[in-house]
Amino acid sequence: MVTFEQFLSDAAAKGEAVNTLFEERLFDLAGVLHKISDALAQADIPHELIGGLAVLVHVEEADPAHAMLTRDIDLMVRRADLDRIKYAAARNGFRFRRAAGVDMLLYGGTDSAKNLVRLIVSAGPIAPEKKRIQGKEVMVIPVSDLVRMKLTSFRIKDQVHIQVMDRAGLITPEVEKKLDEELRSRLRRVRETE
Repeated sequence: MVTFEQFLSDAAAKGEAVNTLFEERLFDLAGVLHKISDALAQADIPHELIGGLAVLVHVEEADPAHAMLTRDIDLMVRRADLDRIKYAAARNGFRFRRAAGVDMLLYGGTDSAKNLVRLIVSAGPIAPEKKRIQGKEVMVIPVSDLVRMKLTSFRIKDQVHIQVMDRAGLITPEVEKKLDEELRSRLRRVRETE
């Protein structure tokens, strides 16, 4: 009989443990995403996936070899819909919480980041595109908007996301044309550090 430690040791030697952990984490994230996305869609509440998980969805479609995982889920929503979101979420096992100025939904009985849905409020319209993750359609921010968002925030993790999207071929000349000069300059700086 093989012990669990032996299995992990053998699998790690083959790279399988990393793949298994990645797939398990992605499955968990997608499950929470599907639950909240389904609840919001049933209530006819516009929303779109943004952030690291949106990067993953686009990169997986373009070139899965460059995919990287994120810890949580970021959804862009409209402030006017916040009360409806709280209600729809609560009916589907989510708890609303506001901490440090951030609106979030927690799924289930824990406060674990793996069950966290961060709500980012948009002042403008939400115009997502449909993409598939783990076999179900979700509403995801378009690549050009995601690139602009990441270059505007420009934190270290945003710069890494830009590198990943660029390596996957997502930052095309058409996407670059939509950027103002400051954001094109930031894109050049990210590319110079690769």
